[in-house]
Amino acid sequence: MAEPEADPSGDGEWPNPVYSWYVVAVLMLAYTNSFIDRQILNLLIEPIRSDLEVSDTQVSLLAGFAFAIFYTLMGVPIARLADQKNRKVIIVAGIAVWSAMTALCGAARNFWQLFFARVGVGVGEATLSPAAFSIMSDYFPKHKIARAFSVYSMGVYFGAGLALIIGGAVIRLVEGADAVTLPVVGEVLPWQITFFYVGLLGLPIILLLLTVREPVRRGLKAVGVPQTGNASSLPVLLAFLRINKATVILHFLAFSAIGIGILGFMTWTPTLFIRTWGWEASTIGLAYGVIMFVLGTAGVYSGGFVADWLEQRGRKDAILRAACYSGIVAVPFAVATPLMPTAELALIGLAITSFLLAFPQGLPAAALQVITPNPLRAQMTALYFLVGNLIALGFGPTLVALVTDYGFGDPMKLRYSMSVVSATMIPLGAFLAYLSLKPYRASRARADAG
Repeated sequence: MAEPEADPSGDGEWPNPVYSWYVVAVLMLAYTNSFIDRQILNLLIEPIRSDLEVSDTQVSLLAGFAFAIFYTLMGVPIARLADQKNRKVIIVAGIAVWSAMTALCGAARNFWQLFFARVGVGVGEATLSPAAFSIMSDYFPKHKIARAFSVYSMGVYFGAGLALIIGGAVIRLVEGADAVTLPVVGEVLPWQITFFYVGLLGLPIILLLLTVREPVRRGLKAVGVPQTGNASSLPVLLAFLRINKATVILHFLAFSAIGIGILGFMTWTPTLFIRTWGWEASTIGLAYGVIMFVLGTAGVYSGGFVADWLEQRGRKDAILRAACYSGIVAVPFAVATPLMPTAELALIGLAITSFLLAFPQGLPAAALQVITPNPLRAQMTALYFLVGNLIALGFGPTLVALVTDYGFGDPMKLRYSMSVVSATMIPLGAFLAYLSLKPYRASRARADAG
């Protein structure tokens, strides 16, 4: 059996590693569930466009902006609670909210009803990652944190993959079926039934989370954190941001730009295959879902493994360096995949691209946790999500749609829009990540000195 490690900060031994990884697994399942609820809409774009009579740009607002606006804005106040109160309780409440709001998407009768239901999904999901990252930082030492965060972040690809697989299966089950009448809700269409089914998945996750123990908060003696008073107060947070200004600005901008490329690519891939090669939604849902589930999760884990490997060999900027280089390698594949002459070649390109775009998924948050004092960790995560997700979720899907609607003026030119966005945003993000390496090393040195 693995033995607990001593904590050099003076907080006693770290928790038993077996139980610590169990906690990560439960949190990863919660993250998986959140991404199923978040991403299921991507496979339902065509029936939603038809039944609600909306444009690509309006659909992109449902997929991105509607979710992102309150997901990001609510993240900061919720994170302040997570830095002071029981983090497990906050997560459980959030799952209940986002599951209920996902089911409510199935009752939408027009664009605005679906828009505000998606806003509610974002509010619920805002509770998860700031609290989860803070919890995991109290279960793992720094040289293991990147891998733990990457395993948690595998939930992105488990969730997105399962959303496509489950969504495809449900579509196959109900396609051609007549509308059904439900109590209170009234008549619902097949795509609406999909939302009802998916909303139920949160219940077993809540039961699992009740088995997780709230850990002791560690690192409260870190540099820059007062030993009396409210160590998670706004003045302390602002002081930390001033000291680490260059690191934070470059970090936030770098991964926001990369996120635009990733979210634009992921959101529109199912529609790309449906429009360009005439695939059925259920077919691309299964194919892309398996790719995301297998190669996406492998990419995320590989990113954490490589970052921890570099960290153990003395690279204090290992986490950011691994993310930067993976972005550079991903560019040609992300650009070329939508332009392939056949669906089969595009599917091969999609498999490679999915692995490479997943590689840095868990690394930006891990990089921040390593340099941030414990009482500020959830708030720093929320600030990162505020900037990164508002930009990436808010503009990633919509930027592709705007290029399609107003640049090319033809829905069948979606493939070119996806390539243009990937060719500009991912290299920009990788360049900014490279610029962040030097100030990040200085921030890491200050954190280690504490």
